[in-house]
Amino acid sequence: MPRNVIQAAVWPAALLLLAGCAASQPPKETPPPAPAPAERVQEPSDENSYFLYIEAMLRWRRGDLEGALDYLDNALSADPDSVFLRREKASLHLQRKEVDRALAVVEEILEQNPDDIGALTIYGRIQLNRENFDAAESAYLRLLLQDPKQERMYLLLGGIYRQQQDWGKALDLYSRLVENIPESYAGHFYLGKVYAALGRTAEAEKAFLTCLQFDPDLTEPRFELIRIYGEQGRDAKAVRLYQEILQLDANNVQAILALSLFRRDGGRLDDALRMLADLGKKTQLRREVLAAVLREYIDEERYDDALFLLDGLLGGAPDSSGMVYLTGLAYDGAGKPDEAIEYFRRVDPDSRFYQNAVIHIAFLYQQEDRVDEAIAFLSKVVEQFPDNPEFLLHLGTLYEQAGAYERAEDTLKRGLAIDPEDTRLHFRIGVVYDKWGRKAASIDAMKSVIRIDPKHATALNYLGYTYAEMGVNLDEAERLIKEALKYKPGDGYITDSLGWVYFQKGLYEKSLRYLKKAVERVPDDPVILEHLGDVHLKLSNKEKALEYYQRSLHLREEDREQIEEKIRRLSGEDG
Repeated sequence: MPRNVIQAAVWPAALLLLAGCAASQPPKETPPPAPAPAERVQEPSDENSYFLYIEAMLRWRRGDLEGALDYLDNALSADPDSVFLRREKASLHLQRKEVDRALAVVEEILEQNPDDIGALTIYGRIQLNRENFDAAESAYLRLLLQDPKQERMYLLLGGIYRQQQDWGKALDLYSRLVENIPESYAGHFYLGKVYAALGRTAEAEKAFLTCLQFDPDLTEPRFELIRIYGEQGRDAKAVRLYQEILQLDANNVQAILALSLFRRDGGRLDDALRMLADLGKKTQLRREVLAAVLREYIDEERYDDALFLLDGLLGGAPDSSGMVYLTGLAYDGAGKPDEAIEYFRRVDPDSRFYQNAVIHIAFLYQQEDRVDEAIAFLSKVVEQFPDNPEFLLHLGTLYEQAGAYERAEDTLKRGLAIDPEDTRLHFRIGVVYDKWGRKAASIDAMKSVIRIDPKHATALNYLGYTYAEMGVNLDEAERLIKEALKYKPGDGYITDSLGWVYFQKGLYEKSLRYLKKAVERVPDDPVILEHLGDVHLKLSNKEKALEYYQRSLHLREEDREQIEEKIRRLSGEDG
């Protein structure tokens, strides 16, 4: 079934607006590069193969990946036993984003040479990116057996264990890392993180202090120690560490923000606000400040702290649209929509945050069922910015929600006149036509979305489900929905659509399998529950049918008559 949900998507957009800001981060676990020369067996032994390989590398460097692959294939034809060339081919497939082909090549290498370092490295990287953690773990452990001093392999494997919160394995791994490479800063750092996660704070503290012995100018271990001291109520030590960080870097935004909160909580409110106002005045740090507040306070739902920080920052930068916008986000997160709207309205129309602020205002009105106010507000904005397709999209969506389909159509068509290839506008107008009862026009709009973006899972599903509901083109409906599932394999709504196609085809047992999966993934959707009731009824499972109809009715706020009639019929039969 298609989801007809109106989404504002303003929080992810806020993150995009602030992307690229600097931040204090722990050491990164980066994917390994191509195997180092020492890991490679030998360059091509055949002279002709060698020259073909050189030409392949030249083309690769020039960005001609197709030509590079052709020359590598020719080189392999001349020297088919070259493990080196096959590794290079796997790496080239990865660069071309042909992951399955790269995997096939490295698996072929590993079948003949199970301990090939280069192939294992590529294999582990592929499996890690695919989140096949067991396979990645196996590859990295085999690499470490061959060479226990490969720091990068420890870090990649440790990342898997920490993501799975398998602290026992993580502790063993990082302990082995610092035993084999005592000078590994990253090893001691992550060992400290694991000890902290296990609540072994004394050992965590020791590990982070060891990091500082390697380099007294590091800030990351200090932030970890501050977290430990803060939880233990050792505020004096925490404050001293913040001061050390600021001596090393007077503009360390993370430290300034956190220290101002310490001072507020310690009764030094004026000092805290003065620090924040001074930070707010530093325009060169503005982007970093905004990103830190969003990431560390708003995203972490520390709304009271965020509002305090933003109030102080605005004391030094009262005209900063970015800070005004984030204040609106914080009020929204705190469940204060009126205050949020007030701040969003203060965002300057020339600011890069203005579009998000406008959409967020409309979304908040809509959330509170104040659709008329949302339409009135957005209509005025569209008068000022008539060529902004984003505003037209959201205004059209509001008209759709209000049932004003003619106005919705007109507004969305204005957007399409500006940007004829905008799939969101085509999709939305298709939904309008569907609600309006204009099925043919809705189908044409969904076909336009798929023409522009053949991988648009939502449009593929919508069109397939429309056919299924109409009982027409059922083979095409099945094809479309299966295509949608390729791009969103775990989606419960698309799974329901496929189950409904099989229902319409009379394949009730097959339909039941998919509808059960759909309900497992989306247990509280009344339409999916009704579908499952319908298929149980066809299979003469009347008790089950009644159960799902009643669950569907309980969740419905509108369109209750049809399901009530089904329940009456079944209850009457049972009586």
